[in-house]
Amino acid sequence: MGAADMPVVEQQRSSAETGHPVKLSCRHVWKLFGPEAETFLAGHSMSPDAEALAAAGLVGAVRDVSIDVAEGEIFIVMGLSGSGKSTLLRCLSRLIEPTAGEVLFEGRDLLKAGEREMIEIRRHKMGMVFQNFALLPHLSVLDNVAFPLAIQGVPKSKRIARAREVIELVGLKGRELSYPRELSGGQQQRVGIARSLAVGPDLWFLDEPFSALDPLIRREMQDELQRLQAVLKKTIIFITHDFDEAIRLADRIAIMKDGAVIQVGTPEELVLHPATDYVAEFTRDVQRSKVMSVKSLMQPLNSAHTLIGQVRDTDKIGAVAGRIIETGKPFAVVDAEGRLVGEIAPRPVLDMLLGRGNGSAP
Repeated sequence: MGAADMPVVEQQRSSAETGHPVKLSCRHVWKLFGPEAETFLAGHSMSPDAEALAAAGLVGAVRDVSIDVAEGEIFIVMGLSGSGKSTLLRCLSRLIEPTAGEVLFEGRDLLKAGEREMIEIRRHKMGMVFQNFALLPHLSVLDNVAFPLAIQGVPKSKRIARAREVIELVGLKGRELSYPRELSGGQQQRVGIARSLAVGPDLWFLDEPFSALDPLIRREMQDELQRLQAVLKKTIIFITHDFDEAIRLADRIAIMKDGAVIQVGTPEELVLHPATDYVAEFTRDVQRSKVMSVKSLMQPLNSAHTLIGQVRDTDKIGAVAGRIIETGKPFAVVDAEGRLVGEIAPRPVLDMLLGRGNGSAP
């Protein structure tokens, strides 16, 4: 790994900056596969390079990862196959044991938790959805969704009531008595989502949950996740290799390469300010109108201008470009509280859509 691709986490945000407390964080997490990995790490001051790992016959599946995930955000981890993203998720949930580091959940280091305590945390505080739906074929939708509650020992009447509640939440009311074989792929994934939500998790892990679905159903499930998140406001760590999916769903994205986190930022930050050549190449074909916000193109208010419309500073350019260009006049820009913060003119919007200039306001 060259110097240009060394891990960069410069766009991490503290809880104070996001306005939300940190729900999950990890510090200097490593996962090495091979003999005497812990001894090797200790002997290299916890910072071996790729050449040293290879010489020792070790595979660095996760290498010195430190991230913070704020409460209520969708934090997406993405990278190409073999980049370490799914291994990182399993380290964060301790489905596999990290070789070194800390994993802090609500301030508690999960790596110091005993096996029984971890089981209870997963049962009561974590939800998990994987690419493989893993439904129990001999159980109905209702019983599949109620299954984790049965494992917890929740009385039957309460678990059935809760199962019906989340089945309705994911849009499957009326299919409670159906079996997995009678459902489409998208419906089966909805059952998997409902099952993971049944326990009311504080932290939700989704590992490429939609990648096995055809494109139309996949987009439908992305819409469904956005709808659920608007209602439930869960803390979500979502794994994908699809950048279009990431920019649709993410509050922030971590890009991984060779087990290391290269950059963390919003979709807009990654596209406009890539930290390395690798990130620039990764985001090169992204339509900027999908990720650039009005804030990035707005200008200071000009008292000589008549503003004939209004947009939010967080609106994506692609969503408002048609209105702005059609009128040929500047629009007022307001923030989340409705305060006037600037204006946006048709020319920079058109220039950005046509790929002219640097995509910034003049």
